Amino acid sequence: MAHGIDPAAFRSDAAHAASGGGNLVFVTLVSLVSAMGGFLFGYETVVIAGTLAPVKAQFGFSAIMEGWFVSSGLLGCVFGVLAAGRLCDRAGRKQVMLLSAALLAIAAVACAAAPAASWLIVGRFIGGVGVGLASVVSPLYISEVAPPKYRGRLVSLFQLTITIGIVAAMLVNAGLLDHSLAATPAAAQGLWGWLFVGEVWRGMFLGQVVPALLFLGFALIVPESPRWLSLVGRPEQARNVLARLRGDDAAAAGELGQIEESLRVETRADGRAHLAGMRRPLSLGIFLAVFSELSGITVVMYYGPVILERAGISAGSSLGGHAVIGIVLACFTVLALFVVDRFGRRPVLLTGCAGAAVALALTGLCFAVGVTDGAVIIALLCMFVAFFAFSLGPIKWIVISEIFPTAVRARAMGIATVAVWLTDIVINQAFPIVRDTFGVSAMFLGCAVFLAIQFVVVARKLPETKGLPLEDILSLWSDRPAKEAR
Repeated sequence: MAHGIDPAAFRSDAAHAASGGGNLVFVTLVSLVSAMGGFLFGYETVVIAGTLAPVKAQFGFSAIMEGWFVSSGLLGCVFGVLAAGRLCDRAGRKQVMLLSAALLAIAAVACAAAPAASWLIVGRFIGGVGVGLASVVSPLYISEVAPPKYRGRLVSLFQLTITIGIVAAMLVNAGLLDHSLAATPAAAQGLWGWLFVGEVWRGMFLGQVVPALLFLGFALIVPESPRWLSLVGRPEQARNVLARLRGDDAAAAGELGQIEESLRVETRADGRAHLAGMRRPLSLGIFLAVFSELSGITVVMYYGPVILERAGISAGSSLGGHAVIGIVLACFTVLALFVVDRFGRRPVLLTGCAGAAVALALTGLCFAVGVTDGAVIIALLCMFVAFFAFSLGPIKWIVISEIFPTAVRARAMGIATVAVWLTDIVINQAFPIVRDTFGVSAMFLGCAVFLAIQFVVVARKLPETKGLPLEDILSLWSDRPAKEAR
């Protein structure tokens, strides 16, 4: 980029007023609607844990088909993310939310009604595409409608709803399985019995259709992102949306002026945005995306029961211990809503990296020396997910949704987000090999090292963006070589 924005050159008093929050109730409501994509993200990715065993038994899956059944959803996520950036720029943020919700509803029905394994694979892939779209558009939309003062808190809602979706999937799976086991053979008759008793895995998948339809319905009534409206040359519509979001016409006019000036700086003379000038923020966004997953969080969530069984916990108790870990993850994500805008992204992320690294190192050492008391391992894993939940989990979404300029934000977020899913695929494929070759301790100690690396990079490279308007963040990168991260 040839030069940065001088915020003082065009930021008005009205724009300052907008940064204070404006119509916070309305902004929070539309942010919650967008964050419903996170709930479906969590549910879709974890519901597979409860359906795997009965589906494998019913369709006689080989090891290859079992792996394909699981990974088809992740592959769909990659395709969804790759498409999300261009779709968000061409059709708008709201239209992509609607598409994501529709695909997730279709996937739920397709999997629940699947007459053959091939239908299940297709349904899982469609659902993955929907999750991939949601993983880009939901934090993107929230960051673009939120006032700077509360942006971190509001984007954190996306991570919170992911964890709530994870816990919901665990509880739905457990509840439907208990209902099925307790039911009489006669209860398996009819459509209801087929879905929720005889082949209960179908009901587990179908449970997703309710939140998907709610997401679809509510997404119909939220406004389009004002920054996208400005990007495509609809300033009057953008002004009207900003007036509703900020509750003040003067504040809306001032913020719109800032957005339009930023867009002029971000684009070339031919009107096209230049992504090439975003090397530093793009590298940082990809780094945060990759290393948050290399922390091992998805391994703990996907393979948690197996890990706990290695600690000597029975199969039944391991499911209970895994549910406890999931609940801790959700509860501590709530803490992010109160700390990321108060203390800043860097201090919270550094605290989380340090605490999570210590927890994983202790867990690895316990397995290495044979101290595998179940309660100790569960406590250490709860410590790990607690530190992850209020820092690494939400902050990666916050940072990648705010460090890129409007003209390239959707595309750059797509690149960073696809790194999340590709890393998930690699680390979850690698875990069984590492476990069987080097032991569980090696995985935990390796993840602790990755967290230590992330701590160093964040401390040296990540600028503080707390409270800055999105348009002002652009100026950080032009000044970056000349000053240290604050």
